[in-house]
Amino acid sequence: MLFAFSISPSTVGDNGSVSESLAGAIKVIRESGLPNETTSMFTTIEGEWDECLDVIKRACEAAGSDGGRVGLVLKADIRPGYTGQLTEKVQRLDSAVERHSSAS
Repeated sequence: MLFAFSISPSTVGDNGSVSESLAGAIKVIRESGLPNETTSMFTTIEGEWDECLDVIKRACEAAGSDGGRVGLVLKADIRPGYTGQLTEKVQRLDSAVERHSSAS
């Protein structure tokens, strides 16, 4: 299963950035041992329901550790029996784009 999520703490730094508030959350995610990828807008992790939701919960708690409000946007790709989709989905898409480009 893939879980793409965005954690939005209400606490921002002097420059309007949430980087400092998110640092603890990203540390929780990276230390979880689950495959993960962080981009400018979302973080994606791969694993089973319980382990992923536990990591997401702990990441939200870390982002709100100063007592501030935290927003969470969550999207799940529930596909039993498949693993490695964090990278394989992108590889399949790249292959399709290449085939489409060759056909033009």
